[in-house]
Amino acid sequence: MFVDQVKISLKAGDGGNGITAYRREKYVPFGGPAGGDGGRGASVVFQVDEGLRTLMDFRYQRHFKAKKGENGQSSNMHGKNAEDLVLKVPPGTIVKDVETEQTLADLVEHGQSAVIAKGGRGGRGNSRFATPKNPAPDFSENGEPGEEIEVTLELKLLADVGLVGFPSVGKSTLLSIVSKAKPKIGAYHFTTIQPNLGVVVTPDQRSFVMADLPGLIEGASEGVGLGHQFLRHVERTKVIVHVIDMSGLEGRDPYEDYTIINQELKAYAQRLEERPQIIVANKMDIPEAHDQLEQFKKKLNQPVKIIPISSYTRENIDQLLYEIANTLDKVKDVDFSETEEDIGVNRVVYKHTPSQDQFKITRDDDGAYVVSGNAIERMFKMTDFNSDPAVRRFARQMRSMGIDDALRERGAENGDIVRILGGEFEFVE
Repeated sequence: MFVDQVKISLKAGDGGNGITAYRREKYVPFGGPAGGDGGRGASVVFQVDEGLRTLMDFRYQRHFKAKKGENGQSSNMHGKNAEDLVLKVPPGTIVKDVETEQTLADLVEHGQSAVIAKGGRGGRGNSRFATPKNPAPDFSENGEPGEEIEVTLELKLLADVGLVGFPSVGKSTLLSIVSKAKPKIGAYHFTTIQPNLGVVVTPDQRSFVMADLPGLIEGASEGVGLGHQFLRHVERTKVIVHVIDMSGLEGRDPYEDYTIINQELKAYAQRLEERPQIIVANKMDIPEAHDQLEQFKKKLNQPVKIIPISSYTRENIDQLLYEIANTLDKVKDVDFSETEEDIGVNRVVYKHTPSQDQFKITRDDDGAYVVSGNAIERMFKMTDFNSDPAVRRFARQMRSMGIDDALRERGAENGDIVRILGGEFEFVE
């Protein structure tokens, strides 16, 4: 089964907890703190594997959770870092954030990788908090939570050549005779409901990848029919082979078909109309096809090369393959990252990151104040509330972030309840 779009949830590993420990060696008085740091949590990494062709592996498993880092040990021994969770994807995979719809990665080359969910750093042991004023701190830090994100994986096939045209014009048949691909072929519309790839070798031993793409109809750029599922894969092709049924057996006008397809390519707004296009007049073994071809040339009224072929009799198939190979030799690599939302292979996009110190204060039905925000929730999770010194440190952090002042402005008074992630505190002046 060909799967080209899935939505999955990712959870990077939390960092390991730091530990509170002291040196207790014979003849070493006042040994001091010796708590080690926790290990780093595993990140979730996507990596391109050229052996894959679909996103089938993500169809049935939609949730991925990376491992947590090991906790710190006494004698200043750090916990072990967790090994990253590497998920293999086919070339041409785009990773997008479901919430913001931002493109996080565009993976096209074998071995290329991108960290999508970053693992949390390990919590610090008590030896990291030693100061001249407090040489033996009796608290440590929990590990940082790993990032959690929901993403959409979108596959855009990487093929040199894309076969486009109305349904039942002979695209699948053409691919089957020039390569070893076995696409479904039938005498009805939309026989092809998923893209098919085949490696084509010309008689002079030049090779390229050809994609038989699902049939296109009027309104596809707006999602009609297979719509965007079709046009998404055309984006990656360097040369478009426009297959037209010249027999007229379907009751359609070849010139009208040609015009509609090109309008849809242009309307898709990915500069598809600028790609080199080879016009193929198919089904020339039908007697009426020659008259239709003459009419087509008159209506077209342009010095465009048209290659008449017959997939049934194999007429001019070699000529078509030579023309495709020659065109590919002339075409430079197409820049697929012209739009702002795309990230190219060798491009780094620097974007403004909002401050993580922002927080929001709301009221629950029982009158309690609820504080939320990335930074304060992260501190809450990294605090060991079984340790009084750690709790006092957390209170100082809240004060330095301005949360105490903000609570006063909202009307908080002595004894009022403040909630953070389910934890309850008493507001004390």
